[in-house]
Amino acid sequence: MSRIGKKSITIPEGVSITVGKDNVITVKGKQGELKQAIDRDITVEIKDGHVHFVRPTDQIRHRAMHGLYRALIANLVKGVTEGYVRKLELIGVGFKAANQGNVLDLALGYSHNIIFEIPKELKVGTAQEKGQNPIITLEGIDKQLIGQVAAKLRSLRKPEPYKGKGVRYVGEVVRKKAGKAAGK
Repeated sequence: MSRIGKKSITIPEGVSITVGKDNVITVKGKQGELKQAIDRDITVEIKDGHVHFVRPTDQIRHRAMHGLYRALIANLVKGVTEGYVRKLELIGVGFKAANQGNVLDLALGYSHNIIFEIPKELKVGTAQEKGQNPIITLEGIDKQLIGQVAAKLRSLRKPEPYKGKGVRYVGEVVRKKAGKAAGK
């Protein structure tokens, strides 16, 4: 049995979960509404304030889908109740970030600034305190979308292994390499 798939999801107060036609699950909460299509082989049972996922057989494909869809729906429930926050840090001399609405203006050491448009479903904020690195904060209810946008921002200037300059997640540890002189 899938250890993740057989766990039930507790439906918090103020959240409603409905299974529509074509196995589309809709989760509504105080933060908003999210939808997720589910494989037709996986059945969803909602009873007594819990959501259970049942797979038809023990095939590898069914076992994989069992845990996957349970995790995706759990992320939707957490998103509509609490929301998600992802922070990125710009490390490097002259690296700056500013936003106007959902348009992010980044100075990442290139000959030009990078203008990056954030999807309207997310909120973006920038902070620059004296003596600290600039921080970009992404907030929203869709975990997949936040992760995708954060990864795209990080890919604009990945942390390099010699000095550690670049865009990284707050708390991310970058392993540094020794320079040429230290190798002898």
